[in-house]
Amino acid sequence: MRIARVGQPGFERPVAISDDGTAYDLARITDDIDGSFLTEGGINRVRDALSTNQLPLFSLAGQRFGSPVARPGMLMCIGLNYRQHAVETAAEIPAEPILFMKATRCVVGPNDTVLVPRTSEKTDWEVELAVVIGATAHYLDSPDDAQAHIAGYAISNDVSERAFQLERGGQWVKGKSCDTFNPLGPFLVPASDVDPQNLEMRLWVNGELRQSSNTSDMIFDVNFLVWYVSQFMVLEPGDIINTGTPSGVALGLPGTPYLAAGDNVRLSIAGLGEQEQTIGAA
Repeated sequence: MRIARVGQPGFERPVAISDDGTAYDLARITDDIDGSFLTEGGINRVRDALSTNQLPLFSLAGQRFGSPVARPGMLMCIGLNYRQHAVETAAEIPAEPILFMKATRCVVGPNDTVLVPRTSEKTDWEVELAVVIGATAHYLDSPDDAQAHIAGYAISNDVSERAFQLERGGQWVKGKSCDTFNPLGPFLVPASDVDPQNLEMRLWVNGELRQSSNTSDMIFDVNFLVWYVSQFMVLEPGDIINTGTPSGVALGLPGTPYLAAGDNVRLSIAGLGEQEQTIGAA
């Protein structure tokens, strides 16, 4: 089962998609896929409704996919969380997770246009596994407690402007939070259906494979990350954690062109679907 939000920006409606690709309207269950839906056991209610044929069919023909979760309250990101990515950027393996945030308004649909900011020369790509929080997590006792607080997973493209991020002083946030810089989706896949530490990840730019890895290369696994973040702040239902990117970004490949208007980016994570973006100019 997969959950999605389809329709024009600001007018998305929730749908469930069965394993055979049939889509069902979730309007009888919820108005949106958000923190309230997740808190109230929405995923289990959808499963029950599907198993008893209670949901009307929905046609996906011609539909735009939006972010599978309505704008999160928090978009937390983990830096340098793949061993080979740390190596390619000549960075030390971190002793603890590196945390930074992105502005939540940069979350867009998985196939929406990504805009290169004005004055940008180093807009980069980053395929990532996104964790969707399903229950409030604060001061979890151990990583073993994390699973009960995870609703599911999605694909995230943590688009980054490297000059803004690394060459303009201050923190990373201004290179991470530009408009359209976080395509998410197309689906929210329930946690019970995913092994987050054994997922193949791919990203292509203009048809050329740039990133090819597996979540097994993470330095800090998903459960550890949820536990760790909960020691410093409250994670609420609907919040997102981007868990880091593997090797193959332009930053780590000297001479590789950064993104420009007209480029095409396609990315996938096994079991979570695909994204495809055309690059535009702000």
